[in-house]
Amino acid sequence: MSEYDDILLAIYRIIQERKANPPEKSYTASLMAKGIDAVLKKVGEEATELVIAGKGGEREEIVYEAADLFFHALVLLGYYDIAPEEVYQELRRRFGISGITEKESRGTGN
Repeated sequence: MSEYDDILLAIYRIIQERKANPPEKSYTASLMAKGIDAVLKKVGEEATELVIAGKGGEREEIVYEAADLFFHALVLLGYYDIAPEEVYQELRRRFGISGITEKESRGTGN
């Protein structure tokens, strides 16, 4: 099994490398250098674009926008040094639990 079998982890590692040693011409490094507000803005933009693509129903657009959102979510995780494995663990914890039950356990109903 190669490191690229988990593409999200492979991308995250590159994000962390660019954070630690920012190349002159790196989108990721320049976004991180702008600070958390810029990172959050991109996550929000990409989430909105995915919603719009979902409404349009074009399969290729949905895939493209989902990839953008995943990437920018990884940049956000990288900004805070949160490894994707922490998200995987949370998803594993929730696996097999009703969404309603899980939300009730957190005291939220949304």
